[in-house]
Amino acid sequence: MTESSSKDALRAFVAERDWAQFHTPENLAKSISIEAAELLECFQWNSNAETADVQAELADVLTYCFLLADRLGVDPDQIVLDKLAVTRAKYPVEKARGRSDKYDQL
Repeated sequence: MTESSSKDALRAFVAERDWAQFHTPENLAKSISIEAAELLECFQWNSNAETADVQAELADVLTYCFLLADRLGVDPDQIVLDKLAVTRAKYPVEKARGRSDKYDQL
């Protein structure tokens, strides 16, 4: 996890409640999807969502993402950087700058 204080706080929160038993990769992935839908719901009828609501839902999404990464034993920072390297190769600046086309359409 990006900050040891966040990782420690999440681990303590889960341990205090004995919730690790429920935090299978499958359940955490489901929870990410559910929370992402709640984040999207903030924008359902209006693109000017309440900042506080968006932050709360985003925190839920990130929390489950961090918990899943921890359960899988992967470093979120490293997997993001690894994926960014792959995406950077797919979308070279000289072809992709200012465009939203998929990489195979550049």
